[in-house]
Amino acid sequence: MNARVIVGAATAAALLSGAAFAQSSTVNGAAGGAVTGAIVGGPVGAAVGGVAGAVVGTAIDPPPEKVVTYVREAPAPSAKVVVKEKVVVGQALPETVVVTPVPESPKYSYAIVNDERVIVEPSSRKVIQIIN
Repeated sequence: MNARVIVGAATAAALLSGAAFAQSSTVNGAAGGAVTGAIVGGPVGAAVGGVAGAVVGTAIDPPPEKVVTYVREAPAPSAKVVVKEKVVVGQALPETVVVTPVPESPKYSYAIVNDERVIVEPSSRKVIQIIN
């Protein structure tokens, strides 16, 4: 019985990680995680999923529209930046990529990598949003 609960909780956490990246806030992440966890692991899964969803939901709150607009309209550098790794929300950019601060919004920086504009968290270099 305990093994099934542990396996259910682990499965819920694994399923939640993909689903939670689609969430845009702590509340939505927690609710989505709890529902997914309850379906897979029952009450224990709901508790684990809710906590994991809240953590992931907090980590990916979208930047304000003025930041997105600035990054969308910023001039592209003359030299293209290409990396082998796929640019993914939640993953850090390689150290070789130069990130540029967003004026008047010190919580955000941006880069243009593989012809994609990305908004990043300056301290961790983690991609917050890819602008299409």
